Amino acid sequence: MSKKSTLQVEKANEFIVDWLKTYATNAKVNGFVVGISGGVDSAVTSTLCAQTGLKVVCVQMPIHQSECQVNRGKEHIDQLMQRFPNVSEAESNLTTVFETFKEVLPSDTEEHQLHLTLANTRARIRMTTLYYYGGIYGLLVAGTGNKVEDFGVGFYTKYGDGGVDLSPIADLMKSDVFALGAYLKVPESILTASPTDGLFGDERTDEDQLGASYDELEWAMRQDEVGKSANSFSGREKTVFEIYKRLNTVNQHKMQPIPVCILPQSLK
Repeated sequence: MSKKSTLQVEKANEFIVDWLKTYATNAKVNGFVVGISGGVDSAVTSTLCAQTGLKVVCVQMPIHQSECQVNRGKEHIDQLMQRFPNVSEAESNLTTVFETFKEVLPSDTEEHQLHLTLANTRARIRMTTLYYYGGIYGLLVAGTGNKVEDFGVGFYTKYGDGGVDLSPIADLMKSDVFALGAYLKVPESILTASPTDGLFGDERTDEDQLGASYDELEWAMRQDEVGKSANSFSGREKTVFEIYKRLNTVNQHKMQPIPVCILPQSLK
């Protein structure tokens, strides 16, 4: 089921950088702010932004974060600042903010639901932080979601990492992101790390949460796009396709515009 990228990386790189520069110029802003997680998506996004020559602020926002994730993010930022003079770094340790926020909220709920809600809360606190940096420096918040996450399984937090001004890699499959990351000389430690959202304060990976790898989900997304159904497959393929369809269905509320109640003209 593995799907290797067929992305024309050099031309895709140039296209995305030109798109970013044009958008920022038309918006009359100074550049971009990117949240750095230690993963490949944020590393690729920040490198693309850096190539525009505009101001780029890379922000680490640990909340009870794994040391290895913080170290990978730091390694990437250090490398990026050596390569691009328009890149600067910032760190806002949000652990205390998160713990203080928890103190004023109810916690008498089912444990799994509480953990999931708090994980999404982390993402929303980070979104608020990125917009603070964007506001004081006149920058756009660049999203780091890829196509499988954003339009396949909806694996992001609504108004968290989904709260952005523009999405430079949201039309790239995960395999495309890795191919572009290798081309952009993203640190090997990031390219070989197991993808994780880092929202639970433990070592669980994205695959642990989703029940399938990105290669598998990418395969399922392509099968769905050509009209295949679960009955077309058996064994692991059928299981993966059903996982994809379930997540795609339950997370449509993230992918569709906010519903608006339109009154009939007779009531106006």
